[in-house]
Amino acid sequence: MIRLFGHHVSGLKLLLGMLELAVFFGALHLGVAVRFGGELPHDIAPGDPWITGVLFALVMSLCMASMGLYQRRVQDGEAGFIVRLAIAFAIGTAALAFLFYLFPALFMGRGILGWSLLFSFAGTVVLRMVFDRIAGAESQKRRVLVLGAGVNAERIAELLAQGTGLGFCVVGYVPLPRSQRLLPDDKLLMQQGSLLELAIAHNVDEIVVAADDRRRKLPVGELLDCKLSGFAVLDLLTFFEKELAAVKIDLLHPSWIFFSRDGFKMGVTGLYGKRLLDLGLGSLMLLVAAPLMLLVALASTIESRGRDPIFYHQIRIGQGGLPFRLHKFRSMRVDAEADGRPRWAAKNDARITRLGAFLRRTRLDELPQLFNVLKGQMSLVGPRPERPEFVERLATGIPYYAERHRVKPGVTGWAQLLYPYGSDEDDAKRKLEFDLYYVKHAGIFLDLIILLQTVEVVLLGKGAR
Repeated sequence: MIRLFGHHVSGLKLLLGMLELAVFFGALHLGVAVRFGGELPHDIAPGDPWITGVLFALVMSLCMASMGLYQRRVQDGEAGFIVRLAIAFAIGTAALAFLFYLFPALFMGRGILGWSLLFSFAGTVVLRMVFDRIAGAESQKRRVLVLGAGVNAERIAELLAQGTGLGFCVVGYVPLPRSQRLLPDDKLLMQQGSLLELAIAHNVDEIVVAADDRRRKLPVGELLDCKLSGFAVLDLLTFFEKELAAVKIDLLHPSWIFFSRDGFKMGVTGLYGKRLLDLGLGSLMLLVAAPLMLLVALASTIESRGRDPIFYHQIRIGQGGLPFRLHKFRSMRVDAEADGRPRWAAKNDARITRLGAFLRRTRLDELPQLFNVLKGQMSLVGPRPERPEFVERLATGIPYYAERHRVKPGVTGWAQLLYPYGSDEDDAKRKLEFDLYYVKHAGIFLDLIILLQTVEVVLLGKGAR
């Protein structure tokens, strides 16, 4: 860690930022060379390429930083990186256009700007790939110091033991006085000085308070020193939320929701932006998928010899707990619930037709839900809409289950991506943890990440049943 303006920053991330500054500066000069062959006609581009190059590099770097692209974000994955990078470039383009409007003498021309942005985007992606390969994946993980060595600290150790692709590594566990120690001695860090000195010595990014009983005396003064020195200090629930992209129900308590500084709200801009995304992208998807839907309808008619319906309509629970009629291509036999008992689909379910198995594996059976999206009953992204019979039972047995209805249900969603198809109450509880994370962070940015990752799910058939 390097101390900069009173805060500790990662030396590797600082190096990456300097390299990307050079990439942006070089991209503008490369744009000049491509546009005019190195000869800059002042009647078309009056700006000085050196001054404009510095401005271009600084603005783009600040926009990258504003999107968190210099933080350690392994858990976002490639989709998250691409979305963040695209948004950063969009903001940067708008900011540069505004600055060039205020100071026209700096403007280099639309052609140069276009080439510069293109070279910057490609250069950034290539640099990140090379940098990650040279620096190593471990260097991109956040270094975590855990305060505590009891039951809660053991949860983190168990997560590390069974998890793969996690965005953190634990440098050690600091036992609290008069508290139990369940971890082996080789994982413990004994304080020789202050907690701040320990964090600096081990190049720490975050400190997680994993005390089993927070009513006992915590080193509040030392934690405050760490916080004011630039180290993130997190409680256990917030830590798991960041690392697993889920809200752990067994750790959740109402006060955490009350005092959450971020999340559980979407402004007017976010609501209208999300609706515009649903209408625009939903209409485009329906237009592109129309020929495919006709083929599915034809195949369904041939399979049933025209005796059975092509579509399947079912009552589901939507936003605010209100029922609506969901549309799907029929994938089960018409007598799937002849006994009147609703049940989840199971693995290798005998009720599924041969065509239905293909439709479910490829998610083609869900294409008619785009009509629900256009009508405003659903969103492209949101929690999976469940049947009233299941909702009534699950809301009784699982705490906070009703909170998933704070947002519109979706054709795809965070839980559908990160957890396999649920077929019992325990699965529903695990999926609720991801749904609550989405409810807290719902917005266009997360929707775009989910939509990008859904492409992988559809192509590889993950989670379908």
